[in-house]
Amino acid sequence: MKRRTLAQWLLAGVGALSLSLPLMAQAADLAPDELIKQISTDVLDTIKNDKAIQGGDTSKIIALVDSKIMPNVNFPRMTAAAVGPAWRQATPDQKARLQDEFKTLLVRTYSGALAQVSDQTIFIKPMRSAADDTDVVVRTEVRGKGDPIQLDYRLEKTPGVGAGWKIYNLNVLGVWLVDTYRSQFAQEINAKGIDGLITTLSDRNKANAAGKKG
Repeated sequence: MKRRTLAQWLLAGVGALSLSLPLMAQAADLAPDELIKQISTDVLDTIKNDKAIQGGDTSKIIALVDSKIMPNVNFPRMTAAAVGPAWRQATPDQKARLQDEFKTLLVRTYSGALAQVSDQTIFIKPMRSAADDTDVVVRTEVRGKGDPIQLDYRLEKTPGVGAGWKIYNLNVLGVWLVDTYRSQFAQEINAKGIDGLITTLSDRNKANAAGKKG
């Protein structure tokens, strides 16, 4: 597997965020590094054993994201951070559309790379946080053929219903996902506004979907 291709896949947030349904109730009780280890192992095993996902079946990948990944991600916070200050001026409808288009972009852009998963494993590095921290970074390496790939997760501890650790950013090879998209989105917002960004994301997603069909 090419190092760049796997890095793109991981940067999309699809690489190691899944949690099998029987384990979801236990998520709130897991330490952040234990949670990442559990869901990383599970998602890699799922991909390796699902021929449709390996073949780039977008509908199955989206179903995987919706049913297993999103419960473990603070996606509203991730989208808000990627959009930047303009998020505060967006209407509820615009925020919902931005989240939908952003999620679709991440899934569709990198779904083809899932077919290349083979013998990768996840190594969890020792934690550097205090027991009472509510915002932490879990550092990992994806190991397989070639050089290890740095993959770090930033998580926050959430209270109330659905309490537990939630992922809200990813770092691949030293680059944070949210920072990467924030610079891209800022250019669109400055030129065309929030609706312009939504249109751009929608058009890109349609083009990606057409490419899949082709």
